[in-house]
Amino acid sequence: MEGRARGSLPFVGMIMVVLAQASNMVVLKMAMSDGINKCTMVFYCNALSSLVLLPCPFIISRRSGSSPPLTFSVLRKIFLLALVGFAAQMGGYVGIDYSSPVLCMAMMNLVPAFTFILAIISRMEKVNWKSSSSQAKLVGTIASILGAFLVTLYKGPPILRSPSPPSSVQSRQLLFLLSRQSNWILGGFLLAFEAFLTSVWYIVQAIILKDYPVVLNIMFYSMFFFTILSGLLSFVTVREPHSWILKVDVGLIAILYSALVAGVFRLTLCTWCLKKIGPVYVSMFKPLGIVFAIGLGFIFLGEMLYLGSLIGAIVIVMGFYGVVWGKSKEEEKTIEGSGVGGSLATSSHEIPLLQDKAWSD
Repeated sequence: MEGRARGSLPFVGMIMVVLAQASNMVVLKMAMSDGINKCTMVFYCNALSSLVLLPCPFIISRRSGSSPPLTFSVLRKIFLLALVGFAAQMGGYVGIDYSSPVLCMAMMNLVPAFTFILAIISRMEKVNWKSSSSQAKLVGTIASILGAFLVTLYKGPPILRSPSPPSSVQSRQLLFLLSRQSNWILGGFLLAFEAFLTSVWYIVQAIILKDYPVVLNIMFYSMFFFTILSGLLSFVTVREPHSWILKVDVGLIAILYSALVAGVFRLTLCTWCLKKIGPVYVSMFKPLGIVFAIGLGFIFLGEMLYLGSLIGAIVIVMGFYGVVWGKSKEEEKTIEGSGVGGSLATSSHEIPLLQDKAWSD
């Protein structure tokens, strides 16, 4: 019973990761609509995240000497990880500014497909097309993606109307949900680019975790390199001094939320889940972002609930259940065949579920 409860931790963790990402997109769009500079916001977010994670390397090195050494080779891989992550981050910020959080969550549904293909190419994922578990994962992935696009592209008649929000909320809603049509295609391209780089980021992370399974250290150095890269970009592109001045407004709220919730909390928890269950399984949670976006819009923004949203959400949940079922069957076979209590992914890396060098050494 205790093992089953521990096995559900990555599942719960990824639900929280996707919820944090969906809510962060709404907050970011509100801040950008209010006039905050994208580059300086990225710099402040990364700098604050690095500051919060700064004590981690010192605490980990004092608590235990059993963790592997941080070699130059590992540090070089972390820099590559940060470079990919920063490019994805900037693509996402600019893409959201040019389009909307709804389009962003739709394009994130490309991540499972990209990750699945990259994992097969890098031999992290083995697919046995005759196996019922592999078939369930494939069908579940396709169903989740189709359900997410159904939510985005088909509204249908309204079935539930939310109470009308205050006029100030309505005006903000129009600001961040309506976007310039001339920039919509460019925004979609940038968000697709972000989805591809996010998949690459998952794969590179999984490779690093094989050699250096210390999650908090990886996140600190990644954020540190994020800060350097975003700082260089900001100092080159931002010429107006007033763009660097922070005010007590929605921009400051967005920086704090993005740095602490979407940065430190979401990325660290996502990396820990990736270590436990692998990049493909982690990427399968992306379609749930559409469901959260619908819920947040209905509750906080006064949006109507449409029939298309309801049908799409049901399809997503069914597909998601298929993926989870397929993954659980694979893990049962791994446990029966090896007698070991868990695996990093459907590869040959077998690690006891909560033997947590990577988390708290």
